[in-house]
Amino acid sequence: MSTETINTAKLENFAARAIGDIASAYTGVMVGLGSKLGLYRTLAGAGPMTSRELARRSGCAERYVREWLNAQAASGYIDYHASGEAYELSPEHALVLADEESPAYIPYAWELPASMWADEEKALEAFRTGRGVAWGEHDERMACGVAAFFRNGYKASLVPHWLPALEGAVERLEAGIAVADIGCGHGHSTLLMAEAYPNSRFYGFDTHAASIAAAREHARAAGLDGRVHFEVARANDYPGHGYGLICFFDTLHDLGDPVGAAQHAADMLAPDGSVMLVEPYAGDHVEDNLTTVGRLYYGASTMICCAHAISEGGRLVLGAQAGPERLAEVFRKAGLSRFRRAAETQFNLVMEIRR
Repeated sequence: MSTETINTAKLENFAARAIGDIASAYTGVMVGLGSKLGLYRTLAGAGPMTSRELARRSGCAERYVREWLNAQAASGYIDYHASGEAYELSPEHALVLADEESPAYIPYAWELPASMWADEEKALEAFRTGRGVAWGEHDERMACGVAAFFRNGYKASLVPHWLPALEGAVERLEAGIAVADIGCGHGHSTLLMAEAYPNSRFYGFDTHAASIAAAREHARAAGLDGRVHFEVARANDYPGHGYGLICFFDTLHDLGDPVGAAQHAADMLAPDGSVMLVEPYAGDHVEDNLTTVGRLYYGASTMICCAHAISEGGRLVLGAQAGPERLAEVFRKAGLSRFRRAAETQFNLVMEIRR
């Protein structure tokens, strides 16, 4: 290619963007350190603080803390006050970085790219051979990071907003029904519903035995193990029948046979039951998803979602940006034709499916 064909401004702008992306990756490492060392929690609500004071309160070495603070200030995560050589975490940033109960809390999300780097050799082999990579084959930070990150988002939306958006769901849950949570992971979504609706019975199913063990432990810690049951099972053969509500929380697109899972859900539903499908936010066309959220989901889908679906046989590999029309078609093939968008957030679509 001759130099005359190169748009220099376009080249420089793109190179600057690529450097910015690399800087963002470095920032993720700093976020992980700050979270695990308690640096953000120490800064939260404390006002301006010197590196020496932060090191003393957090029990860390001052020279490392000072460099970390400067990295965070350069990233715009922490404010720097030059007059007093002090650093401050604003209340707004504290909700994102320090408050583990906040829906905006983000540090756990950085466990996913960390696991992706650790799994690079598996991904290279998968690309070259077409084989899948099952959920349990990933670095352990992936499952733990996904569970912890999604927990707060579900806590903010599931009971207050999503369930009330389903036709008659709250009334049925209050009266008492059986609920199946398919692909329940560490059980956070199951336990949120069980806590809110004591008259109903909840069953969580997942193929990943380590996640089921974690879910059982969370149930015991919450005092809900008498009403919530977790079991290793696939999405197309879990036991039971007559479920008043069957939930797929960010799970369907990970499955190797989503149509089979939808068919099994149709067979397991009570006559007046419904399916709640929560999926990553997406439009129906690639051009609809060329956004920051789409960028995030397509990357995760490459390494995690498609890889797991292929590991399960890959009869239909939806990916994390499937879009409403492809999702609706999955359930139409299973004989569930009433499909509507009940709610949405910046990151999720919530669908209600009935007979």
